[in-house]
Parts: sequence; C-alpha cells; structure tokens
Amino acid sequence: MTDPADLAAHVREGDVRLHELEEHADHETAAEARRRYVAEETGADLTTVGEYAFDAEDAEPNVENMIGAAQVPMGVVGPVPVAGGAADGDYHLPLATTEGALIASVNRGCSAIRSAGGADARITDSGMTRAPVFRVDGVVEGKEVVDWVADNEDRLREAAESTTSHGELLGVDPYVVGDSVYLRFAYDTKDAMGMNMATIATGEACDVIEAETPAELVALSGNLCSDKKPAAINAIEGRGRTVTADVELDRELVEERFGTTPEAIAEANTRKNLVGSAKAGSLGFNAHAANVVAAAFLATGQDEAQVVEGANAITTIDDRGDALYASVSIASLEVGTVGGGTKLPTQAEALDVLDLRGGGDPPGSNADALAEIIAVGALAGELSLLAALASRHLSSAHEDLGR
Repeated sequence: MTDPADLAAHVREGDVRLHELEEHADHETAAEARRRYVAEETGADLTTVGEYAFDAEDAEPNVENMIGAAQVPMGVVGPVPVAGGAADGDYHLPLATTEGALIASVNRGCSAIRSAGGADARITDSGMTRAPVFRVDGVVEGKEVVDWVADNEDRLREAAESTTSHGELLGVDPYVVGDSVYLRFAYDTKDAMGMNMATIATGEACDVIEAETPAELVALSGNLCSDKKPAAINAIEGRGRTVTADVELDRELVEERFGTTPEAIAEANTRKNLVGSAKAGSLGFNAHAANVVAAAFLATGQDEAQVVEGANAITTIDDRGDALYASVSIASLEVGTVGGGTKLPTQAEALDVLDLRGGGDPPGSNADALAEIIAVGALAGELSLLAALASRHLSSAHEDLGR
C-alpha cells in the first residue's frame, strides 16, 4: 500500500491503526495518509499543516502519528554583546513566537545593553536530575538505604555511567518521607539537555540499589527531580543550568533609551517583581522571563515544556545613583545543543545563527553558551518591560505596533 488515499481508507475501515502506517509506506506517504484521514474525519483543511521543510523520516525520533508541522513565526534580536564564561561575542538570538511586540521589546533591551558595552553572564551551577522513589518498611530501613548510598556512591557512579559515553554522575541527595526514600541523582550531561540520559543512567543505578538494600523501586521518577512543573527544589538547588546575567546602564542612557529613570525602574521592579510576586506566592520573581525562554526554546529545538523551570527566575534592579544595575538569575534553565529537537533543520539553522550547533570544545561549552545568551535575552526583556511600565508606555507601545 503506497497510495495515501488507500491508506487513509484502510485506517477508516479499521484495517490499519494510525500509528502503524509507517509499517506499510515510507514516512512521507504515511504522514500524508494520516493527514487525509484526520481531514476527512474532522472537516479541517490541513493543507498548510502538510507544508514543511524537513523529511518526515528525520522527525521520527521527535514525534509520533505525524501529520505535518506547526509553523511559528521566528524573529531575531541583537546583536547583543555577551561576556560569559562560555559565550564571548556579539550574538543574534533567534526567537519563535506568536506574541506581537515581544521581539520589538526584547530588541529594545538588547540595544540598551549594547550601548552599555554588553552584559556579563555566568553559569553558577549545572546538573540534570532524576529522582526515583523507593518503598521501604519504615524509617529504620530508610536510614539504612541512605547510609548505603552514601557509602557506595562510586558503585552507583560506575553503574550509571556504564550507560553513557558522555554523562557523569555528580552526586546523589537522599530524602526520606516515612516509608518512602527519594534519591535525587544529578548528572553533568555536557552539551545535551540530558533528561533521557539521566533517566537511563538512573535506571541502571536503581538495579544496584534494589539488589543491595531493602529498598524496592516504585517509580523511576518520584517528582523530586522535578521535571516540567513548578518546584521550590529547582529554585533552590537548580536543575539543568543555573545562570545569571547582569548589566549596568548609565543614568543618561536609561533616560534617553527608555524615557524613565533608574529610580522608577527600581521601584517598579520592587513593587511588581518582588513584593507582588511574594504576595502571589510565585516561584518566579520576574516580569516575563518565560517569554524569552519559551521563544528561544521553540527556535533552537529545546523541550518546550521545560519553560516551566526556565521561568524560575529572579530579576533584581538597583538604583546606583548615576547608573542602573540590572540582573536576571535563572535557577533551572534546561538546554542542549545536541539531541532532541536540535537536529531538526529549522532549529539547527537557528543554532547556526548562534554558532552553537552540536557539541562544544570542551564538551558542555556550547550548551553553557546557549544558556548564557538566553539569560542575557531574558535580561533585555525584563529591562524593556519594566521601563515600559515605569514610563507608563506599555499600552501605547502595543497600540503603536497594532497588537
């Protein structure tokens, strides 16, 4: 069966299931047949969904039941100078978004940072985590497991690292809650975001723990990792890359570029991002860092669900009299330049804009640089939005841009 219409008919008649189409035809034909079936069943016109610039077969590791592609407009901000531990130079940052005025706003912040001579950025911690949960008889057995793990971390490291040629086990932090034991494994995953790497490696280590202790594995992920959900542990301990970016802007530059003062921006940040966020019980003390993180993730092929952790950021502003100091500290930015969606053509080209596609030299340096650049982009976005609020220009800016 190689005709898409015939394949769609077989699906409709129940002879072939949607996920089995690649067993009967090449990937392009299977995607077209699936698209025909969905269009006929729903009455939707999927012509545009069926127009994409990559081979369907190449997308197989990234999606199941493929019918096409979702196209998100992509813009660019910069160049913005970044002096980082890994990033060093002027960068254009690709951002994919459907939110009007976002890129114009971030670009305004980048322009101000450029006029100030650039931003500094540093990775202050790094480690992808996976935290399995085990069942024990009670706290006595729980303590026995914790003690065994502390005494045998080298054995766990050997088991975990046997599954990967790149990942390194950094450590294991235990948490006992009644008859549950959680072990939070942390890995250096180099230039990969590393979630799959950490999961597979931890699974191997869990086999050793079950064989040598009373603990019985209940779930390979016990949510203390914590992946794709707001969690205080990530805000405190970090996950992926913990990265900070900062810049100092002269008073004259602030007044000229933003039409406001350092005092007004500092007050807006304190009352909005700090006090307002605290009153709301927010884990993110920032204006809209997730905007830049999400747009950069879509553009460069990151796991978009992990924007939840990427929004875990604190923005600080200090009025220094003749200057404005601004920083963004992102506790858990999970990025990679190899694996996952980074191999797809559009996303690979976006990484090429940054000259960060693939593995770095030394390993991990490309992902470090990407994290630093995204942090500077988030800083630019924070500056621009806070200035718009302080100058009361937010609504008029959206009106002027027709958004």
